[in-house]
Amino acid sequence: MTRTITRSYDDYAVATAVVEDLGRAGFSDSEISVIGPRNDDGDDSNAGEGAGIGAGVGGAAGLLAGLGMIAIPGIGPVVAAGWLAATAAGAAAGAAAGGIIGAMTSAGVDEREAHVYAESVRRGGSVVSVRAADGRVAEAEAIMDRATPIDMVQRRADYEREGWTQFDANATPYVRPTVGSSAP
Repeated sequence: MTRTITRSYDDYAVATAVVEDLGRAGFSDSEISVIGPRNDDGDDSNAGEGAGIGAGVGGAAGLLAGLGMIAIPGIGPVVAAGWLAATAAGAAAGAAAGGIIGAMTSAGVDEREAHVYAESVRRGGSVVSVRAADGRVAEAEAIMDRATPIDMVQRRADYEREGWTQFDANATPYVRPTVGSSAP
């Protein structure tokens, strides 16, 4: 039996480090997925950065070297690699119901959690998922949890305090307020 373990991180570099750690532990590129923010300056440099990091460490080098740009409805352009990214991109391209939510739930992620994961990516976070055989679930969780992922219960509560109810694929991509800026 295989289980999908998913975690969200506020920092893209932390997410890529988790991918590398999973690779070093022997999880294959085909078992790992990552979806993260595109740089604010509109270029694809996160993908190049991931490829450079991956090429230097082995393990998940192929996965990180394969980072590509996809556009996810409600999120916008992201860098992504792996089975989850391929499923989300296919869903977006074919206008399949659910998009990223459908991709996550079809991989075994609880729908309520999938909405929070999707919203965390919309707001600039990164999601890492790994498919682990039952005998390796605890190992995968330990690797992913060492990097201090987002507390999804707390994050959901934070979002709900703002009036959020669930991820909306028709929403405009989230723009994080810049520090020191004032509203017009």
